[in-house]
Amino acid sequence: MQLLVLGPGCTKCKKLAEATDLAARELGLEYQLSKVTDLNQILALRVMMTPALVVDGTVKVTGRVPTVEELKQILVAARPQPSAA
Repeated sequence: MQLLVLGPGCTKCKKLAEATDLAARELGLEYQLSKVTDLNQILALRVMMTPALVVDGTVKVTGRVPTVEELKQILVAARPQPSAA
């Protein structure tokens, strides 16, 4: 799972990154967490308010820092489901 935290590096951006990392670890997910601070990259993702969280290319949160429990719900919902064989 690819997780991107978008923002200029402000306190809220750091809190979102920490909370996202904690939520993913507690869920036992395989993930890669990256921070994107470049304004052009942030705008390319059509994000106008930071901090923001992008999960596997889809913007899930903008302009706020959700709780760890909220983040867990977001990550579980975004997790790829195993295909039925």
